[in-house]
Amino acid sequence: MKNISLKVSFLVLLLGLVDAQPKKNNWDIYSFHINCSVSGRYATTLIASRVANRMNESKEIEFHVRIPKNAFISKFRMFLDGQYYDGAVKAKEEAQQQYTGAVSRGESAGLVRAVGRTLEEFKTSVNVAAHQKVTFELTYEELLKRKHGKYKVQIHAQPMQPVKDFKVDVYIKEKEGINLLQVKGSLSSSGLNDTITKTLADKEASVHFYPTVEQQKTCSGCGGKGLDGDLIVVYDVNRDEPFGEIEVSEGYFVHHFAPSNIPRIPKSVVFVIDQSGSMHGRKIEQTRIALLHILSDLAEEDFFGLISFDSSIFHWKPELVQATPGNLEDAKAFVRNIRDRGATDINDAVLQGTRMLKVSSRPGVASILVLLTDGDPTSGVTNLEVIQSNVREAIAGSFPLYCLGFGFDVNFDFLKKMSLQNSGSARRIYEDSDADLQLQGFYEEVATPLLTDVTMIYVGGANLTQTNFSQYYNGSEIVVAGEITNNDIETFSPGAVAFSRTKKIIFEKATPIKERPEAVSDVHIQRVWAFLTVKQLLDKELQASGPERETIKKKALELSLMYSFVTPLTSMVVTKPPGENADVLDKPKEDKESLHTQGYLAHSPPYPSGRFMLTRPRPKGAKVHTAPSRGSAFRPGLGSSPPSLKDPLMRTYPSLPDLSYVLISHRFLLKGQPVPICFDVDGNITLKLLHVPDRDLIVTGELGHFQSEGFLWVTIQLTADLDIRIGPGDITVHDHGQRSVYTQEEHNITVGSLTVTKHNREVDVVAGDVRIVILLHESHGKPFLWPVLKERPNNNENLEGILGLKPTSYEEVQQTPVTKVKINDREIDVIRSTATDHSAASSSPVDCWWMAADDALQRPLNHFTV
Repeated sequence: MKNISLKVSFLVLLLGLVDAQPKKNNWDIYSFHINCSVSGRYATTLIASRVANRMNESKEIEFHVRIPKNAFISKFRMFLDGQYYDGAVKAKEEAQQQYTGAVSRGESAGLVRAVGRTLEEFKTSVNVAAHQKVTFELTYEELLKRKHGKYKVQIHAQPMQPVKDFKVDVYIKEKEGINLLQVKGSLSSSGLNDTITKTLADKEASVHFYPTVEQQKTCSGCGGKGLDGDLIVVYDVNRDEPFGEIEVSEGYFVHHFAPSNIPRIPKSVVFVIDQSGSMHGRKIEQTRIALLHILSDLAEEDFFGLISFDSSIFHWKPELVQATPGNLEDAKAFVRNIRDRGATDINDAVLQGTRMLKVSSRPGVASILVLLTDGDPTSGVTNLEVIQSNVREAIAGSFPLYCLGFGFDVNFDFLKKMSLQNSGSARRIYEDSDADLQLQGFYEEVATPLLTDVTMIYVGGANLTQTNFSQYYNGSEIVVAGEITNNDIETFSPGAVAFSRTKKIIFEKATPIKERPEAVSDVHIQRVWAFLTVKQLLDKELQASGPERETIKKKALELSLMYSFVTPLTSMVVTKPPGENADVLDKPKEDKESLHTQGYLAHSPPYPSGRFMLTRPRPKGAKVHTAPSRGSAFRPGLGSSPPSLKDPLMRTYPSLPDLSYVLISHRFLLKGQPVPICFDVDGNITLKLLHVPDRDLIVTGELGHFQSEGFLWVTIQLTADLDIRIGPGDITVHDHGQRSVYTQEEHNITVGSLTVTKHNREVDVVAGDVRIVILLHESHGKPFLWPVLKERPNNNENLEGILGLKPTSYEEVQQTPVTKVKINDREIDVIRSTATDHSAASSSPVDCWWMAADDALQRPLNHFTV
């Protein structure tokens, strides 16, 4: 298998969990793969599970996985009975309105909920006929964060039964070069270490974990239910240039800034510790243990202060003191005597800590304020908005505030908003045996400031993510993304200004910026920008109010929908076969109740086949507007207008409540006469391109949406267990459970009777007497595919699919008042329009007669969808 081109950075938390607990081996997970590809600190992870119903009757088969809380689900699909069932991302309110009644009746069979510290759990199910198979595929994306100077890929394997074809693949490719690669975790020992292979070659690394069924049964702690543990890949990269790495492609850029050869800045830190009655027991004990360790780690040049509070405020010292051995011992004695009691006056405590830092402010020193609390304010000022306003006014941008919320009784949104308003962040400390280590881990992230008042500058850049940072800490990384104005790399000039211990530093790029040559690199870099922008907009929405908040929310929602991210503002509608309920997937909000009830997957009432507007064939009963002229598709919120409803060729379908929306149209040509016929296909559906009935060959194509003119993927299926999936940048072969990915510009692949040759900007597919050429085009910098049937099979009378259509013959029969053409003795209204012919290496515009798809195809469009 050829390595996928990847660039991994920070923490990748990948958990694939199929929680199958069959009573009598009713169904068998015969293949379970986790494949992580990371490029430019952006991880795209595919979890694929193939399950067989071994019984003589139909069974409900479950797909149950865990993914990182920081990630966004971007795709889910099932493959059952030769059909793909895809999910569609919608605005949360739009999706939920339809299913609220079903939820209230207790019809929710699937769910998504927060589990533990870093995971979200996704579960759905589908009915599978006797002796049939189903494939589940879940894709999620995540921009990774660097912590403690190392990157980690953590994979939790718990399929709950031994799996014949179990594989975990992690691919790493770093432009700067990789200088460390380790494999840790419980699954790296326990008798499984010989099932792990790893490679490291300068800029590329990979780790593969392929345990046999027997090894899954006999490893330490596995038992009869198979694997249950973690695989952790640890690595780091070279950092030769202080300015960091900038990736540029097709009008977007991502900058990773992490200078390391800079002397540390002394810090002034004040810890504000809740000692109210709710901290009783293990929480106050673990807090004391953590503070004792943190005090021991202070450098002697640092200054510090301690405040404990309940309904009253207790200062260890009225002012900051230097971290000398004597002062540290006195401070530890104060910490050991902290006792829980009384109420909670957060307002006064944080204001007192702010005063201490401001009074003791010194040039060349980084100030940090840390609040630890486990509950809501119950004494003094208790209005949350007033407290936030008071703290924001007092700090006035002078230093960051970090809020640590202990357990689930605390109002975490209150702490998060207050920290974000003051250039900091919030962290939940989970009530567990290692809570003290969680506290120490947070402190280590901010223990070594290297720069303050960091300003990232991008002349010739637009739509930038956050560019101002209060402090930069050793072991972390600053990431900025944006667009390049007019895609003019010559006028794009990045830089950075910051303050170190003794001076102002200006960072500049030492070498010229070069655009990446890969065909799909722009998609990756653009998605990094979109992911980071959505995350930061959601933080801004939390801080804003009134019209400003609605504006921010609208922008975040538009980007979430455009890039198919399941965020707190969107839901994914998971469609199923006819007669089964569709699920609605929400991103859960973590709170005390969420461990049991939040983030459910709501069930909808059953509807006829295809009733919902998903990425399946256009639903019967859904409303879609299309216009004859190319490029007129209306995109809500993007500045265009909906097509006129007076157009006699407008196709309007009865709408379901709150489920109508407008999709972009893809224009197809039917050649055969000097002026060809053209028609539109709406949305990102999957089309049957070619099927030869007397053989197993089936070719399908997945159309794009806002970003693309044509196909995102073309899939060639030879048997149920053998298919080739071709994308703009890679070719993936699924051969009886074995997955291979090819990314080279030039490649030749032979699988059974099929030969696939990739060269330049086309892929040549030959299967016996059938030859299909798949061309790679671009529109507005976005790559897409366009398949062309070059050689038809000898016996081609019964070909099925769009590519199998014969040239269309028509006769013009009327010019006024409406142009009509006759096809097979049927007169059809048409409009003179234009289309782009993508069937050659260079696309070209042509005139055409536009008509509705059903008229052009002489049969319903859904005959050509899968």
